[in-house]
Formats: sequence, C-alpha cells, structure tokens
Amino acid sequence: MSAAVRVGCIQLNGGQDMAANLARAEALVREAHAKGARFIATPENTPLMEHRSEVGRAQAEPTASHKAVHHFAALARELGVYLLLGSHAARAQGGRLHNRSVLFDERGAMVASYDKIHMFDVELSDGATYKESASFEPGVDAVLAETPFGRLGLTVCYDVRFAYLYRLLAQAGAEILTVPAAFTQITGEAHWHVLLRARAIETGCYVVAPAQCGSHSGNRRTFGHSLIVDPWGRVLADGGGEEGVIVADLDLSKVSEARARIPALTHDRPVRLSGGSKAARAISS
Repeated sequence: MSAAVRVGCIQLNGGQDMAANLARAEALVREAHAKGARFIATPENTPLMEHRSEVGRAQAEPTASHKAVHHFAALARELGVYLLLGSHAARAQGGRLHNRSVLFDERGAMVASYDKIHMFDVELSDGATYKESASFEPGVDAVLAETPFGRLGLTVCYDVRFAYLYRLLAQAGAEILTVPAAFTQITGEAHWHVLLRARAIETGCYVVAPAQCGSHSGNRRTFGHSLIVDPWGRVLADGGGEEGVIVADLDLSKVSEARARIPALTHDRPVRLSGGSKAARAISS
C-alpha cells in the first residue's frame, strides 16, 4: 500500500441537463488527472441538480444501467485513476431511490457503493424546505473500501453531522473519509468548514469533500468550498465559490502520527445516562 497519493476534488455548478453536467464533470476530472491526481472525487448529485422531484425521479435509473455510472466507469478506465462518483439517484425496488456514491478502480470496475444514510429533512431560516426522505430510501450500511493508497470510508453530505458514523469508520480502519456534498449556502457558511475539520480531528483521518457550488434550479444555492483536510484538522485545499479543481498530496503516515499523538479512538468509555431528581439537583447546583 502506498504511503502517499495526490487526490483531486471536482467542484461543479450542476444544472438540469444531465448530458451537460457529465461533460463538464469529465472536463474537470481530466484537469485533475493532468495535475497528477490518482484519486479523484466528484460532488453529490453530479449527474443532475433538479429541484422538481418528479423530474429527478423520471431520470433516475438502476445503478447498473445509469448513464453517469457507465460514463465515469469508462473515464476511470481511460485515465487509469480511482474515481468516486459523489452520488447519483439510483432507482431501487418499489419506486424509491437511493442517493448512492460509487467508487471505480483504475480499470473502471465498480469496487464499492454507499447509500446515504441520513436524510436531509430540514426547514432553513430563509424559508427553504428540504425533504429528502420523500423521494429517497436511507441506506443502512457503513462502507469501507480498500484501495492501493489507503482505506476509504464513504459518506455523503448530511452524514457529516453524525459524528458516530465517522468514528465507526475510523475504528474499522478508514484513513480517508469522503464527503461529496451539495451543502446549502446558509448551512455551508455557518457549518461546512467546522464540521469537516471536526470529523478529521476526531478520527485522525484525511477528509476529501468535493462540493456543488453556485445557483441551481428552484432558486437554490450551494456553498462550494470543496475541502481537503489533513488528520490534524488543517485545510490543505479550498475550492472557493466557483467551479474548478483542487488537488493535494495525502501522506498516509500522517494518519498514524495524528492518532499516536491523541489516541482518542482507543479511549471509548461506557456511559450511563442518569435522570430524575438527582440529575435535576446536580444541574441546578
């Protein structure tokens, strides 16, 4: 297993035309490859950013026949890189969908897939409402993928708010955590950098987080700022607010170094939640 790898994050301003989105993503993947990236990741909803659920559902397909899956499998094979399709709408049984992230190896074979576990069901301060669970079936399995350059823990966007998932992945051996996202402008400005740096610090992992940016259909805006963060919580690269590519070199020896300095992953303790009058007295005292 290699101790170092150059990774690239693709930052997209996705729209309602799947062919155009795939073409733009391909151009940026090629740019990342030209900059030496051996592992390249695209954002959540790479094939389509569509606010109308009925339109998005109509264009969803099973993973095995999805246009984006075939497109990126061929691209990974041509370039000889590991490529993460951040997510696509994968048709499941019963008419439901999965928000699915897919990893391809350098031969274009699909070596791992992950279905987003935590659904983005929120009402924001600007009045915008999101109800991901209305269309998507949440996943149930955490996914760890072996690669020549390290073990990847796969997650998607809103998952980043659930620290237990990242701790589970790290304790199972993950060294790099992927967080493809389409974070809203409001939540991104408030929380994006803090959450991703916290997940890196808590786990001693690298975090690779490609993101959507700019304006999309339905008057929605995403924050951008694709990030690559090291195991000490330092931001190695930040994509800002526009489409483009960021790259950074990941030295996997830094993972074991960070965990040796602060071995928090080995310090779990059993905890009891106490209640009743005793707890109330302790809080009021």
